[in-house]
Amino acid sequence: MNYIWDLVIRAEQQGLAREKLHFRPGRVFSPYMELSPVDLNARMVEQAVDVNPYYRFYELFKDMFDVNVEDAPELRDALFDIIVHFLAELDLKQGMNKREYYIRFVLADMEAGRFGEGVSRALCLFSREERDRIAGNVLRLYETGEALYLLRDTLRYVFPRSTLYAHCEERDELLLYIGQENNEITQAKAGLIMDLFLPERFQTELYWEAHFGIVDVEETMRLDCIAMY
Repeated sequence: MNYIWDLVIRAEQQGLAREKLHFRPGRVFSPYMELSPVDLNARMVEQAVDVNPYYRFYELFKDMFDVNVEDAPELRDALFDIIVHFLAELDLKQGMNKREYYIRFVLADMEAGRFGEGVSRALCLFSREERDRIAGNVLRLYETGEALYLLRDTLRYVFPRSTLYAHCEERDELLLYIGQENNEITQAKAGLIMDLFLPERFQTELYWEAHFGIVDVEETMRLDCIAMY
């Protein structure tokens, strides 16, 4: 990690919100690096981050940290933290395309409850990558209307062992094999996906750890591991 945007991404992957990061001007730093961690080989992101303010932003910070200026050190440190957070946001958005902006808008609407309170409450259970996939598939749903395909795609991304079976000869029925333990978290995740992508006309049956038996499919016909359909 050598740039503030790299550190912000790594922090969010480790579950540390960018708002929790505190950027401060490094007292001792390398002229060849933007970040100045004590341990160069550290894997975990610390909340307090020392930054070389002159690596990319000399013109911006050259007067703020003049060695001859000693007034209001706490104010200057607070301003530095605010400015670097702003610069990190600009860094992150420079690599975004139009669709990625739309995904952020959809996620903001989900968090605000515009897709229902259940979606808003359960969204925090997903990783950042999973939330991006869900929001991207919501956009595709508006564009294509392929609800069943996007339901399957989202389920497979969140639950890699899952399988969707459609039974449409006699009635509109979907059998969803999740392939994970049935608990509050997996129920909430599956519920959010179904709320967003499941067409109203379909009835559903969910199977968690045990798959229902399918003749001639050995993996589904193991003793004591078969669910009844």
